[in-house]
Amino acid sequence: MPIVIPRDLPAFDSLLHEKIFVMDGSRAVSQDIRPIEIAILNLMPTKEVTETQLLRLLGNTPLQVNVTLIKTSTYKASHTSETYLDKFYKNLDEIKKMKFDGMIITGAPVETLPFTDVKYWAELQEILDFADENVTSTMFICWGAQAALYYYYGINKHLLDKKLFGVYNNVKCVLHEPLLKGMDDAIRIPHSRHTAIDEDKLKKCPDLEVLVSGEKCGPSIIKSKDNRRIFLTGHSEYDRETLEREYLRDKEKGLEIAPPENYYNEDGTINMSWGSTANLLYYNWLNYYVYQTTPYDLTSLHHPK
Repeated sequence: MPIVIPRDLPAFDSLLHEKIFVMDGSRAVSQDIRPIEIAILNLMPTKEVTETQLLRLLGNTPLQVNVTLIKTSTYKASHTSETYLDKFYKNLDEIKKMKFDGMIITGAPVETLPFTDVKYWAELQEILDFADENVTSTMFICWGAQAALYYYYGINKHLLDKKLFGVYNNVKCVLHEPLLKGMDDAIRIPHSRHTAIDEDKLKKCPDLEVLVSGEKCGPSIIKSKDNRRIFLTGHSEYDRETLEREYLRDKEKGLEIAPPENYYNEDGTINMSWGSTANLLYYNWLNYYVYQTTPYDLTSLHHPK
């Protein structure tokens, strides 16, 4: 939250340069405060688990956050009942006239398919267009990030020789980035994917900036330079047991799968080493790129294509 100090105090410009949230008295008295409206397009098969993971992180803030859950209409989830979805979720037609301060688009277990072969690809493109015009800042997770990078920038993905599965060390690629505020130099992020983005094409895109990257996992956090799109190639939202559940599930199916890397302690217990990073990531996103940026009158929000 902001600190209020005189505009002519010498520290004001220094703090501003460091991306510390400061404001002078005139701005403070003119502030209007309202709940933050966040939409979540949940493409994961285990919807209740994903909801809980994301809502836990969104709740770690003094802001009041109103959440709207969104489902696809062109593909029916097989792991969640229609009754549950009808009760708690809306589709695109139901939100078309709404505006949101932020949106989260999750991953999906379709990453080995070409984007155009995904059953709801056409609908997802409509949702991406909607987000572009009616949302202040959108966060994309794993396959959701890959899909958005492909749709907005033409950056494709490719299959990996072996599934990237575990918790990986990353380093900051930029200094004084608000999204990374408070994080240690060594940033650990879970990954669980069979594909990776085209890094050469990413480097050539002038509108994108890699914020966090790892030697083994590649770019983990990418941002558009206007701060309106945040791409997470990993799963910071995962809870302690998620990778283990995925590992045991695949073993039970008879799939070739190695234990998640850098995940277990020597005694076999789980090393939950990414929790603080996850909390800071979502807290910083809500604070710096949603709350501080979005208009008070949400109906005035419009980003023409």
